[in-house]
Amino acid sequence: MPVNTSRTTYREHTDTENILKLRQVLSTLPAFCKDYFRAIDSTTTTKTRISYAYDIRIFFQFLLDENPVFKNYAMTDFSVDVLDQIKAIDLEEYMEYLKVYQNGDKTETNGERGLKRKISALRSFYAYYYKREMIHSNPTVLIDVPKIHDKSIIRLDTDEVALLLDYIEHCGDSLTGQKRVYHEKTKERDLAIVTLLLGTGIRVSECVGLDIEDVDFKNNGIKVTRKGGNEMVVYFGEEVEKALKRYLEVRAGITPLAGHEHALFYSAQRKRMGVQAVENMVKKYSRQITTTKKITPHKLRSTYGTALYQETGDIYLVADVLGHKDVNTTKKHYAALDDARRRQAATAVRLRED
Repeated sequence: MPVNTSRTTYREHTDTENILKLRQVLSTLPAFCKDYFRAIDSTTTTKTRISYAYDIRIFFQFLLDENPVFKNYAMTDFSVDVLDQIKAIDLEEYMEYLKVYQNGDKTETNGERGLKRKISALRSFYAYYYKREMIHSNPTVLIDVPKIHDKSIIRLDTDEVALLLDYIEHCGDSLTGQKRVYHEKTKERDLAIVTLLLGTGIRVSECVGLDIEDVDFKNNGIKVTRKGGNEMVVYFGEEVEKALKRYLEVRAGITPLAGHEHALFYSAQRKRMGVQAVENMVKKYSRQITTTKKITPHKLRSTYGTALYQETGDIYLVADVLGHKDVNTTKKHYAALDDARRRQAATAVRLRED
């Protein structure tokens, strides 16, 4: 029986799953919400729309839980008119509610970033109905969005990068039994993934989305699908090339499950590796190298971005390679490095000779 190996990209597969998930969430929201989500379809990713749908559902849940006017309502009873009944003070109460609230049996909390995202989602939601004159007021513009305090970049130092790669390569020597068998089976794959993340700065979602056809050894480049769906070739050096080629020798001996034939990185179950599996793998190895830094795939991306900026001093190149749409995002992350350069300037110019 012929095997169907028609290529559905990771992004297409994820989008299909997300669309079905979004429909499920929308069925629990007031009917008028569908107009908004249809309107933002062409300007947002499926992942963003799901996040917005969850955030807006929390807002309606807040009205049901905290506002006595709606105590006998079900969520699907709300009509668009309800948005005109909400005042700025209600939204300030909502922001307070978001800090700690019950979601079924779970207690949910939000820090600065979570609060900002939920208020941003609500602002976008309100703006849609206000612009179309379906409501007469927009209280979301009257409240302040929470200020985000910058955090210092956590990254691996040069010696820690070498320690991490050495550990992945040789830690199997001290293992026995099944643990050793499993490590030897996954070692080349894990080395290839960590070397690729450290050597290109790609996102973990971009890494697991790679197909075998996306790797081009002639030009030493990989084709990644960036946030927003744009495709871009990211180039890699000799160390990444060697690690990938060693892994591909192992991969050649794996028979994948149907539907996963094109995936570059396979799990132990012979399926495409997922984001969480890579996150767990990076955490497992990195905690043997440093106990003071919580290293994730995103921190490996920061490690690459820092090294590239220190080597080139070109913030626009770093922004381009990392796939940042706005160079200000990059500047914000690497401001501390700029400060170190400015300090050098203080001693670089001599005013008088001794």
